[in-house]
Amino acid sequence: MNQKIIAIALIIIGTALAMWGYNVFNSASAQISRALNGYTPDEAWIAMVGGAICILIGAMRLK
Repeated sequence: MNQKIIAIALIIIGTALAMWGYNVFNSASAQISRALNGYTPDEAWIAMVGGAICILIGAMRLK
């Protein structure tokens, strides 16, 4: 029972983290930065990848 709670929490946290990273990726400042020099904020990539990893770990523990 405790493992399922942790798995569900990881999925929820991972989803929120990935959504936050996507919002940072599509923010106005990030779009201007990408247009001018092709730079994407590191926090956007870290949040999206970290969120995906949390979701995968949560999904594997849920089984």
